[in-house]
Amino acid sequence: MISALTPEPPPEPLPLSQPLLVRKAQMRDIAPLLRLINGYAAVGIMLPRTEFEISENIRDFTLIFAGDRLAGCGALHFYSPSVGEIRSFAVDSELKAHGIGGRLVEALVVEAEQYGLDAVFAFTYVVGFFTKAGFTEAERGLLPLKVWKDCLRCPKFDCCDEVAMVRVLRPEKWRQTHGQVDEEESPLQIFRSQVMLPTVKK
Repeated sequence: MISALTPEPPPEPLPLSQPLLVRKAQMRDIAPLLRLINGYAAVGIMLPRTEFEISENIRDFTLIFAGDRLAGCGALHFYSPSVGEIRSFAVDSELKAHGIGGRLVEALVVEAEQYGLDAVFAFTYVVGFFTKAGFTEAERGLLPLKVWKDCLRCPKFDCCDEVAMVRVLRPEKWRQTHGQVDEEESPLQIFRSQVMLPTVKK
């Protein structure tokens, strides 16, 4: 599970008294990252993370701060030279409704573009949020590496209720790599032709 955004209405948000700052994570951010992520993990919304896991993947994380307070986090994790996942995506429940999630996902997409990725994907409960961010809903499926690395230890492995979503960043690259694509072919169809997301029958 990657996203602490949920369909339920958030509690009344706290007012922001300081401007938001977006930056890459540093080692000194590990403790607040663990509190944010594992707070959601405690209620079954995200996978728990250890200090070792956060340390090992600290370069993946982009953070957003309201003053000295960690307001949100997200990680861009690479699965191939052309595809990455947006995961460990969380916003402080008391600071939702301030556009923090939108700014965070766009920062991660910009980073993906800077690395030359052709597409990014995410697994989420909130389809509307990622749709507004330019993602397209996929049939529920999992990339092989993700299955073995994360999903086997998820308590919902046998009954996953998250939705796979994808945002194709460079459709022209897909055409160059995989031949001519029908002009009416959706970004999702282009993405599937590369990563071969298997369909899970309902």
